[in-house]
Amino acid sequence: MLTRMLGLLSGVMWASLLAVGVVADPPFGASLGQHGTIPSVLAAEKAELLDINTASADQLKALPGIGDAYAEKIIKGRPYKRKDELVQKKIIPQATYDKIKDRIIAKQQ
Repeated sequence: MLTRMLGLLSGVMWASLLAVGVVADPPFGASLGQHGTIPSVLAAEKAELLDINTASADQLKALPGIGDAYAEKIIKGRPYKRKDELVQKKIIPQATYDKIKDRIIAKQQ
């Protein structure tokens, strides 16, 4: 009885995952990368990283947790060799950095 219920539950789970596209095949012509993601999507996301060495105050304020004061501090603390210098130099708190670290980069000129 328990085995039958687990089998039914497993089938329902797979059907649900397929319905929401979690287990769906990649688009035609695309192949999955090492981590099960489409490399072109990852490349597009990386291309959208905001460079903290050149971003305007308005661009910085578009980041979560960054307002006028933090944007000004980020600009005054330039240049940055690494994005984690925002915390090391006490420009922003760790909690704020954790919110934006996947959206920023510190490019070298």
